[in-house]
Amino acid sequence: MKNFIVKTLANAGALGVATWVIKDITLTGDSTSRKALSLILVALVFGVVNWLVKPIVKVLSFPLFILTLGLITLVVNALMLLLTSWVAGKLSLDFHVDGFWTAVVGGLIVSIVSWALHVVLPDDE
Repeated sequence: MKNFIVKTLANAGALGVATWVIKDITLTGDSTSRKALSLILVALVFGVVNWLVKPIVKVLSFPLFILTLGLITLVVNALMLLLTSWVAGKLSLDFHVDGFWTAVVGGLIVSIVSWALHVVLPDDE
């Protein structure tokens, strides 16, 4: 349970940095508490998307991983961020990613910040 909370907080922090750095990734809300709640819920959606969809996409695109020496990971991360944005829209969450290239840069930022936070935050393992 602690591991799940740590990963969710790391994802929320990484998504928060992405919304702060990139103007085309937006998180809107009436108040700071509403934005924080939306960010945590979006982090939960992002975690579910990465847990459920990302392995399937990786298996189906395995030849591209070999062909591009892993650079296709940037595209897969961008697609996961776009899917998270779409699901967040369907759930009436105030999170939106505007465009593919924005998602590529956002996915890169989310990956780097999430990795750094996982190094810093405590973990059960």
